[in-house]
Amino acid sequence: MSPKTPVVSARQLIHVLESIGYKVVRQKGSHIRLNHDRLPPITVPNHKEIKVGLLTKILRDANLTISDLVARLDR
Repeated sequence: MSPKTPVVSARQLIHVLESIGYKVVRQKGSHIRLNHDRLPPITVPNHKEIKVGLLTKILRDANLTISDLVARLDR
């Protein structure tokens, strides 16, 4: 059984994405765009709390599980 989806901020999520190879390429307003060499680009809204549905979509695009996210948040 996977752990409960944590509440994460945009800053925490971007840090996790950068740890797997994503790089911030631009920001327009409150949206931060990250690119990766082999994975699809991801846009993260610069919010204090990323909602569960969007977090799930971002994790799916980045080929991460909730367990991976939790493990990388603890670093």
